[in-house]
Amino acid sequence: MTDQKLPRREREKLRQRQEMLATALDLFSQKGYHNVSMQEIAEKAEFAIGTLYKFFQNKEDLYKALVLELCDEFEDSIMQAIEQPQDEIEKLRSYVRAKTEVFRRNLPFIRLYMAESRGASFNLKAGLDDEIRKRYYLSLESIAAIFAIGIKNQRFKKIADPYYLAVALSSVIDAFLLLWLDAPERHPYPEDPDTILNIFFKGLIDS
Repeated sequence: MTDQKLPRREREKLRQRQEMLATALDLFSQKGYHNVSMQEIAEKAEFAIGTLYKFFQNKEDLYKALVLELCDEFEDSIMQAIEQPQDEIEKLRSYVRAKTEVFRRNLPFIRLYMAESRGASFNLKAGLDDEIRKRYYLSLESIAAIFAIGIKNQRFKKIADPYYLAVALSSVIDAFLLLWLDAPERHPYPEDPDTILNIFFKGLIDS
């Protein structure tokens, strides 16, 4: 059911929840997760603190919702991109573009998550691992299926298990994105997806 088909009261609840999450992300990005309180989130979002607690049990619950919504958006974008009627190479190009776009569209949250997961919030991150891992594995399986079809159709050589190829491609994209995030002038992100894909398609050794 789309948002527009929901009853008016449910649409209002959904709108309130999104406003709370957006406000929390803004504050977390500015001040860091540990320096923001539920009271501050409620005040900036212009909701009573009791209303905020009707949606989220505590700050960890709210943060978890932010992470999982990003994961859902990522999965939706990836699936929409690779389900287009294209050949295997074009599907992989679409995958690189979609993953890049999701990353760029959510830079404030990406910066927040990277900062928190490297620091004192290890236990908070650990509580998310199982659900994030499930979503990540589903994404890898979808990309592995593209490699498998390409191998079957003799578009690709079987140099490794399709799942390992999916893991490698995902990791290479992440490495390029994180370099760009850390030093955009020194490491500009390549606009052409083939800059990344040619690492797989051409390799280092001349045949």
